[in-house]
Amino acid sequence: MRLSRFAALTSSLLLAAGAALFGAGQASAAQADFGYVALGDSYSSGVGSGNYDSSSGDCKRTSRAYPALWAAAHTPQSFAFTACSGARTDDVLANQLAPLNTGTDLVSLTVGGNDAGFSDVMTTCVLQSDSSCINRVNQAKAYVDSTLPGKLDSVYNAVGSRAPNAHVVIIGYPRFYKLGGSCIAGLSEAKRSAIDGAADYLNAALAKRAANHGFTFASVTSAFTGHEICSGNEWLHSLNWANIGESYHPTATGQSSGYLPVFTNAA
Repeated sequence: MRLSRFAALTSSLLLAAGAALFGAGQASAAQADFGYVALGDSYSSGVGSGNYDSSSGDCKRTSRAYPALWAAAHTPQSFAFTACSGARTDDVLANQLAPLNTGTDLVSLTVGGNDAGFSDVMTTCVLQSDSSCINRVNQAKAYVDSTLPGKLDSVYNAVGSRAPNAHVVIIGYPRFYKLGGSCIAGLSEAKRSAIDGAADYLNAALAKRAANHGFTFASVTSAFTGHEICSGNEWLHSLNWANIGESYHPTATGQSSGYLPVFTNAA
């Protein structure tokens, strides 16, 4: 079993403490060094959970997002949070990788949903017919098959090159809807099923590319089961016309009770 970078850090700190206790000398500062970099899109920046850092502008990063929550709980020596709302793979490459280096021990990343047309899929499904929604979902799946793998490879190669010693965790996306759930209005069951199927399809592609690069894929599907839209105990925002950008994103509870435990286990 592969020892996670955080587990390795914990072990080194325990060994250092033991060495000091028994007079074996002071551990070097390098033993306590641990650098974490959080990359990705709105699911990593924390859109939907509120309390946004004004200095992050349209990226809408927040202390309620799982990367910031993990860093607060584990106090890595360095923490760089560059995830940004709306980010696609090209945006990660262009704007988010600067903090990565040979001293980076842990990287988290959510990306791919925007490349596959997440916003347009949801707009089509909300405003148009069942057949139009399903056709748009099928177009997104075709993109996931034909184009997204190469886009992901470019990002994963860059992360691996810049941070060759890091444990990299690729985190997936939740299913949005509980089928046969409590909703009596809104999208049809056919649309909800198609959207959930698209999430599964995207996650399978992310998992495959992650494995090919030796990265860890962390699924949040099970964590959000029972907490989807129409479940009666939602950890995701439904359509919100008053704040459209937060629609279909995790709530603060979705970040702390859904994404955070999954990432912690994978880290």
